[in-house]
Amino acid sequence: MKIVRFIHKSKICEGILEGEDIVVPFEKKKIKAKDARLISPVAPSKIILVGLNYEDHAAELGMTRPKTPVLFIKPPTAVIGPGDDIIYPGYSQRVDYEAELAVVIKKTARSIKRDKAGEYILGYTCLNDVTARDIQTDDVQWTRSKSYDTFAPIGPWIETELDPGDIAVEAYLNGEKKQSSRTSELIFDIPHLLEFISGVMTLLPGDVISTGTPPGVGPMVPGDEITVKIEGIGELTNRVRK
Repeated sequence: MKIVRFIHKSKICEGILEGEDIVVPFEKKKIKAKDARLISPVAPSKIILVGLNYEDHAAELGMTRPKTPVLFIKPPTAVIGPGDDIIYPGYSQRVDYEAELAVVIKKTARSIKRDKAGEYILGYTCLNDVTARDIQTDDVQWTRSKSYDTFAPIGPWIETELDPGDIAVEAYLNGEKKQSSRTSELIFDIPHLLEFISGVMTLLPGDVISTGTPPGVGPMVPGDEITVKIEGIGELTNRVRK
C-alpha cells in the first residue's frame, strides 16, 4: 500500500495511491492522481538520521565502523516533497546529495526491543539527506549544515509492504548514477536502530528515521536534478536552485 499526502483544490489531503487514482478513505471518494500534487508523505515532529551506516561507505572513507549508531537530527522545517526545489544557501560553496532509506514510525515508541520493532513501523520512503559539506567541515558538529530549509526531501509516498533487508538504494544526478548499494550493507539494521534510538528519545507517530547513505556522495549545483531511487518504493526527484 502506498500512502500519500497531496494537495487537491488547495486542500492538504491523505490517501492511498492505487494506479492512476488516489483513494481518500475517510471521504469515501477517488480522485485522479494527475489532478493532485504530491507533497511529503509525512509531517514528522523530528527526523533522526544515522551517520556512517554502510559498510561500503565506511570503506570508501577509510573509516573504522562505529561501535554504536551515530545520530543527528534535522528539524521538520527542512522537509519538502517530490518535485519541490532544494534551495542552495548563498553562504555555502558545496551542497551534497545523500540518498537514504527512511523508516516512518506508526505509534509512540519508547525503549522498545528489536524483536518488536516491526510493530512500530508504518512503512518506508525515500529521503535525501542534503548537506552543506563545507559548513559541516567548518562547524565540526553537523546541525547547521544539515538543517537548512529544504534540506530534507521526503517521498514520494510511504510504502507499507516492503522487506527492507536487501534492497537497492541509489542516487542519480542529472540522470547519471552516482550512488549505489544495498541495505544488506547496513552496519546497524533497522530493528537495531529502533531499539537504540527509542532508548534515547521517544519516537512519535510520523517521526522519520533515516538509515544512512551509500558510498558516492557528491556535490550539486543550481540547475541540477537529483533523484533518490529505492527498490520496492520508487523515485524521489528534486531540482536545485539558488
